[in-house]
Amino acid sequence: QVQLVESGGGFVQAGGSLRLSCAASGSISGINIMGWYRQAPGKERELVAGITSSGRTNYAESVKGRFTISRDNAKNTVYLQMNSLKPEDTAVYLCNAVRVMILFNHSQDYWGKGTLVTVSS
Repeated sequence: QVQLVESGGGFVQAGGSLRLSCAASGSISGINIMGWYRQAPGKERELVAGITSSGRTNYAESVKGRFTISRDNAKNTVYLQMNSLKPEDTAVYLCNAVRVMILFNHSQDYWGKGTLVTVSS
């Protein structure tokens, strides 16, 4: 099992910054991809940013140039630096980890409980 614990959410004014952290523990070997999703009331859950074990990153179009995902392998932690925050960024942000097993055509997904980010106008 993999446990994911998010932190760093809070209340911030538009234009401000926050850094989210996701600490992974448990049976974390073989985790290939980690990322951040978000879900706001009345909206579908969407991928915000992802990072592979090799360091390749991907971002939602709406956050490109404002958000940066990074990792610290020694600490088993991924981060999401969020700058120039907008009210529409308000959501619960959830950490996601995926273990892909190519030989078995199988993947395993793990989720944190989420951390709330509220951006005021």
